[in-house]
Amino acid sequence: MKTTLRVFAYVRRYPWMAAGMLACAVLATLMIVVFPKVTQLIIDDVRAGRGDRLTWLVLVAAASFFVRDAFNGIRIVLNNTFEQRVIFDLRSDLYAHIQQLPLTWFDNRATGDIMTRLLEDVTAVERVLIDGIEGGVVAVLQIVIVAAMLFSYNAQLAGLALLPVPLLIAGALAYTLTAPHRYRLQRKASSAMNALLHDNLAGIRQIKTYVREREEHARFNAVSQQLRAATLTVMKVWAMYNPTMSFLGACGAVLVVGFGGRAVLRGEMGVGDLVAVLWLVGALYDPVGKLHSLNQLVQAGRAAGERVFEILDTPAEPGRVEHDEPVSIVGDVRFQDVGFAYSEELPVLHHVTLHARPGETVALVGHTGAGKSTLVHLLTRFYEFNDGEILIDGKPLRAFSKSALRSAIGMVTQESFLFNGSIRDNLRLGKPTATDAELLDALAVANAREFVDRLPEGLGTVVGERGVKLSVGEKQRVSIARALLKDPPILVLDEATASVDTQTERLIQQALDRLMAQRTSFVIAHRLSTVRHADQILVMDRGRIVERGRHDDLLALGGIYARLCESSFLETREAVGAG
Repeated sequence: MKTTLRVFAYVRRYPWMAAGMLACAVLATLMIVVFPKVTQLIIDDVRAGRGDRLTWLVLVAAASFFVRDAFNGIRIVLNNTFEQRVIFDLRSDLYAHIQQLPLTWFDNRATGDIMTRLLEDVTAVERVLIDGIEGGVVAVLQIVIVAAMLFSYNAQLAGLALLPVPLLIAGALAYTLTAPHRYRLQRKASSAMNALLHDNLAGIRQIKTYVREREEHARFNAVSQQLRAATLTVMKVWAMYNPTMSFLGACGAVLVVGFGGRAVLRGEMGVGDLVAVLWLVGALYDPVGKLHSLNQLVQAGRAAGERVFEILDTPAEPGRVEHDEPVSIVGDVRFQDVGFAYSEELPVLHHVTLHARPGETVALVGHTGAGKSTLVHLLTRFYEFNDGEILIDGKPLRAFSKSALRSAIGMVTQESFLFNGSIRDNLRLGKPTATDAELLDALAVANAREFVDRLPEGLGTVVGERGVKLSVGEKQRVSIARALLKDPPILVLDEATASVDTQTERLIQQALDRLMAQRTSFVIAHRLSTVRHADQILVMDRGRIVERGRHDDLLALGGIYARLCESSFLETREAVGAG
């Protein structure tokens, strides 16, 4: 009920549309009572040998059907418009909230599951909202109107027709109380299949490279079997419930036929009255059947609604302010005794202290897992530090809204993500108002203008999903151009020259040197050629800064940094020779 009430809040946004839809449904339903009465009158007139009213009665019956179907047509148009607006609003609210959730939430969620909730579950919730409310109101109204008509014809037959109703109510309650678990399992299985499908489509190159098609097909079949089993469980119960309810309703109709036929034989009731009563009995049990189907719809929608509102109830990322005014940042960054842990069992950073002055380049080196990326993620507030303090221009980091803070920080990572749009679209993430001339200038500074000019449509070339149509080096240089357009005072480079050949690295490094000029830069790299000229080199090990200084000083120290240089000697020499 709580979920239904929350969903109902979206209906209140369009009261006139809801009222119009229900009014059409009510007027169409009222036309149901016309034909039974006309039929009764025609039969009685024919039996009495009177044909003077026949044409007029037939026209009245035809007019009632025309009015009913006209209102139904208007109702369908209103219904579709109404439901699409509600779907749009609910899906928009859900997507907006998803974008405001912290990264830790995404770390624990499969993308396919999120997509299922955003696409399928929202639609299921809306069906309860629109079809459920409309169908329920119309069905109940029809039952009330038809029951009243039945009692007006013959109270005894009306009572017989309603005799199965307590059993129908008991069956509906039993189904309703046991349904939630079944539908939750079905929605969960659907999410699991979509999550696996998303992963496999994203990793199709790896599947082909390692010849895992057969194994992945088996995995897909396994989760698909879980969905099939969960769906069959729902359908088996429905297969018992729905025919049982239909049979109970048919029993009521049989009772009416039997007792009504006897009443006609005894002369206690006219043939026309019996035909009208039988027609009304059919009209009585038709909405009862719709209510049973509606019950199934509601139970499916409840399970979907729980999953939708589970996301909407997740607290948004703290400190985020939409449309925040940009702040003026010089780029003086201090970490003072900072500690961080993903959980109590997983501490990552311990007592980190550093000072990056405006325009300085700070290099972070160390083995994988030393905490380098985590440190810069704290600067962008992707994660919140547990101990100590981080200051920017002498102001506590948490005094900045996350929107303003991230607007002042540029980031180029090892895996440069490009959206499935044009190069122009991807570049304008850095500066939405940039002209084509500004985009081309940024590409030139990033050593990317030459290859973009060679593309068939230049800036308009679509790069494919995740930029698959470009090489690693080309994607990296587009990312650098994007960061240049953003023009941030603080820059984070996370393995920005990894996974490329020497020639491409040289082009990227030249672009990075231009990007880093006059900016406070944090550089994470395993290639020593990218860090040897840094103003500070911080050597990290197991979440601590164990060495700090310039390249020559750390080499002379003979510690971890010196050993890293020795292990990367050929790479360093190649880089020096190339430079």
